[in-house]
Parts: sequence; C-alpha cells; structure tokens
Amino acid sequence: MNNDFPSSVTVTELRAHTLTGVVQREIEQMILNGDLAPGERLNEKLLADKLLVSRGPVREACRGLAETGLVQQIPNRGMFVSQLTNADAVEVYDLRAGLTALASSLLCPKLSDAAVVTLEGLVGEMETAAEKADFARFYPLNVEFHDFIVRSTENGRLIKMYRALVKEFHLFRTHGLVQRSALLESNREHREIVEALKARDVATSYEASFRHVGQGKERMLFALNQRQSALPEERETV
Repeated sequence: MNNDFPSSVTVTELRAHTLTGVVQREIEQMILNGDLAPGERLNEKLLADKLLVSRGPVREACRGLAETGLVQQIPNRGMFVSQLTNADAVEVYDLRAGLTALASSLLCPKLSDAAVVTLEGLVGEMETAAEKADFARFYPLNVEFHDFIVRSTENGRLIKMYRALVKEFHLFRTHGLVQRSALLESNREHREIVEALKARDVATSYEASFRHVGQGKERMLFALNQRQSALPEERETV
C-alpha cells in the first residue's frame, strides 16, 4: 500500500500537511508580519474568505495559535492577537538571553569557516542598514544572525524552543531599536559575539551573547518608556 507520508512521520509533521496546519501557518505569518495587529480581533469569516477556505479550518487554526501564545481567547468576545505587557517583554528577553548564550557556547567549538563568512556577512549588511537608520532592513538581518547561530548548533530542542520564543518577540519588535545610535551599538555587540566565536572562546562567547540580549532589553525598555510618556493611554501594553 502506498502512503503519502513515511512510516516514521510524527503527529506534528502530519498535522503540518493538513488544511488546518496550512491555514494556521498563514494566519501566523499575518500576525508576525504585522498584517494582524496586537489586540486585533480575528474575524473567522474574513480570514476564511481571504484564504479561500471554510470557517472550520480557521477556527481550528486559531485554537492552535492560542496554544502558542500568539492568540488569546476572550470569553464571549472571540479570538484576539495577543498583546504583550512590559513584564511579558522582559520575560521574553531574559529567556532569549539564556538560550542565545547557550547557542553561542555550543557552536563555539565546532564553528566552521563557512559559518564565520556567513556571520561576518550579516554583520556587514547590518552595519550598512544601521548607518542609514534603516530599521526595516536591520531587523530581519538581526533575526537571521541569531537564528543562524542557534540552528548551526544542530540542537533540535534548542532550535524549537528558541524559535517559539522569537515568535512572541515579533509582537513588540517595532518598539525596540529604532534610532541609528541604538542600531550601531547593537551591531557592535554582534561583532563582539563573532570575534569571541572565531577565537573559540566558549566562556566569552556565552558572556558576549548574554550581555548583548540584556543590552537589547535595556534599549527596548528605554524606547517603551519614551513611547509611553508620549502616549499615556497605552501604558499597559507594548
């Protein structure tokens, strides 16, 4: 008997091939891309019409997204894109610091020359974007820089945990590094991470990565404080 999936396929992998899985990924991308804003209600009919599916898969997809934290269900009101509080933002940064530092320490002993070329290339591109204060260009390069380090460890569980956390991070990305000086400072820290990795210095790689995310948290909090001072009605969320 022919099967569409290998016998070793997991339930998660099988679900990813279902219509609900496809719809969930599409809605997730709308959220991560900012097409669906934090606090926005998810209209099942509009989403179904947009994705050319029935409302059933949309409903199931929203439930799946609620499990990831990107969506929250409010009784008698419906599903809404999650809004993160300042405390949520701090928790995410603190966890990212630990996972990012761990990834650097794991990659350090087995860093390849090809990986160095990739990392230095990303840092160079970010420098160009930072000089122009081009946050829209800097941000995806920054995401790729850190994801490259994490996935280069080839530690499946670490990659999964890190990427799940970064999805939440996307919800408040636009309130972070927006000024040229902050972008340049962030990229200086990226260079320190790369230099520590090239030196095969595990302890310094860990410390540089942990410190970088911690500094990013401070820049984020500073930006939030400035924004909330100007918009007092939005003080509860980011």
